[in-house]
Amino acid sequence: MITNRTTVYDEKVDINRSAIEHRATWMGLTYNEAVKAGVDAEKITRAAITKTGENAGKNIKNSCEDSTDLRQFCNAFVNNVVKSTFQMDFTEVTKDDLKIEFHYCPLLAAWKKLGFDDETCAKLCDMAMDGDRGIAKANGLQLTLTDTIAKGCPVCKLHFHK
Repeated sequence: MITNRTTVYDEKVDINRSAIEHRATWMGLTYNEAVKAGVDAEKITRAAITKTGENAGKNIKNSCEDSTDLRQFCNAFVNNVVKSTFQMDFTEVTKDDLKIEFHYCPLLAAWKKLGFDDETCAKLCDMAMDGDRGIAKANGLQLTLTDTIAKGCPVCKLHFHK
């Protein structure tokens, strides 16, 4: 059973969440229509999201002296509004490791509002994470994703590492 509740309310954060929910709505509805059309919706969605992540990753790489230093990467990857949007806790930030726990997901909130079941939400979540995987790849990093809210876990756990 998915539980995804926010405890952070702020005007900028709410605006950011609304924008992310809007994009997640596009993603979810586009995926759903592609499935109905009989095309390989997952393959197409993953490819597009991976390219989006790789492009974002190049911007991060260009903004850091050394984006493989996870301390520098972290500063370029997350600003305070994004941190509050996803209610992030940084459990480890070293040169070689960046571990983040997300306590809220606006993408998941959008998919649930659309009425997608938990299994579809978990699939959409994993596809959306291809963006973060692309960001990691563009910076010569790995991303390990263990727990996700979409799989019923209390938090999403991301581990960027070399």
